[in-house]
Amino acid sequence: MPQHLVVLHDWSSMVDEVQKYVKSLNFGYRKVLRERSVTYLNAYAQFVDAHTVKVTDKKNKIQHITARDFIIAVGGRPKYPDIPGAKEYGITSDDLFSLKYHPGKCLVVGASYIALECAGFLHGIGVDCTVMVRSILLRGFDQQLAEMIGEHMTEHGVKFIRPCVPTKVEKVSDGKPGLYKVSGKMDSGEIVEGEYNTILFAVGRTACTENIGLEHIDVKINPSNGKIIVDKEERTSVSNVYAVGDVIDGKLELTPVAIQAGKLLAQRLYNNQTTLTDYVNVPTTVFTPLEYGFVGLSEEDAIKHYGSDDIEVYHSFFQPLEYALTDRDSNKCYGKLVCVKSEEERVVGFHVLSPHAGEITQGFAIGVKLRAKKSDFANLIGIHPTSAEIFTTLNITKSSGESVAKTSC
Repeated sequence: MPQHLVVLHDWSSMVDEVQKYVKSLNFGYRKVLRERSVTYLNAYAQFVDAHTVKVTDKKNKIQHITARDFIIAVGGRPKYPDIPGAKEYGITSDDLFSLKYHPGKCLVVGASYIALECAGFLHGIGVDCTVMVRSILLRGFDQQLAEMIGEHMTEHGVKFIRPCVPTKVEKVSDGKPGLYKVSGKMDSGEIVEGEYNTILFAVGRTACTENIGLEHIDVKINPSNGKIIVDKEERTSVSNVYAVGDVIDGKLELTPVAIQAGKLLAQRLYNNQTTLTDYVNVPTTVFTPLEYGFVGLSEEDAIKHYGSDDIEVYHSFFQPLEYALTDRDSNKCYGKLVCVKSEEERVVGFHVLSPHAGEITQGFAIGVKLRAKKSDFANLIGIHPTSAEIFTTLNITKSSGESVAKTSC
């Protein structure tokens, strides 16, 4: 038996299976709607007034629908940078799993979780992948963890060009995939150039609020991003018009958040409930090669909100059992609890960098949401041997200056 086996990845087969899965999800959603007696219209809606929308289907058949309340949940679409060749030769994350050919050598432009997840996935199946980053990784996320993700990806073969802004994309040759030259400008002013088969832009999303008639009813939007401004009850500037999901301004762009907000809004509107969506204690995970899960505030945001003197951080590196047995990635997995000292060390931020970080975070999130203290974590019996048990034994604070690096098992 050979010592090393070569594993080949079939791009076309993967794309076919992904598309089948997406179609099955769509079918399932429509089935549930029918079962719940919800009328589904595959059509384009535009507000005529605050209680009326004009609906146009693909055959240009028009009807007008009136209602007491309207909920806008149109989401957003990936955007392209305003540079020559971006739209002509680039793709977005929406297109990646529809490519009919192997992407070849890839450049991912962006530093969002979508950018890093795509880069990690592509590298994981053997694609030569580079990420062009304008400034920081994962803006809005805990920056210590964000930089640790970048370091881990770099050590495992993903290349980064930073800080760099793309300036143009030019075609070199046709093909499937083709070949394109990307030019960028470093912060130093240096011009960098590289040739790639696929350029994937993950530089943010644009709310789908144009041409839906919001101007006819005076729904207020943020002019800088086109997102709808809502109050704590997801109500817009028009009293009977609400909005949820990626289309609202200043909230997390996450599908589970939109689902929860929609459910709670429906309960408030039609079932006399009062529960509001908690947009702070939202558990989420960045599915990079080494997952990053968190709930609550980043260390930076906690300091801004409570002041540095009132924040204590408990932290440690750890090594999952599967890493220890193969002696790899020492001092890469990491956990920390961000605590408010004046509130008996209430945990306001939970952060973990680890395999299966999403599973770990989902479980601990309810504790953070229920205002658990550091002592509650310490009094919890850990399950051995798991990665999650590190949070029951954290005892080193950042303020102590003591090293948390692991030197042995």
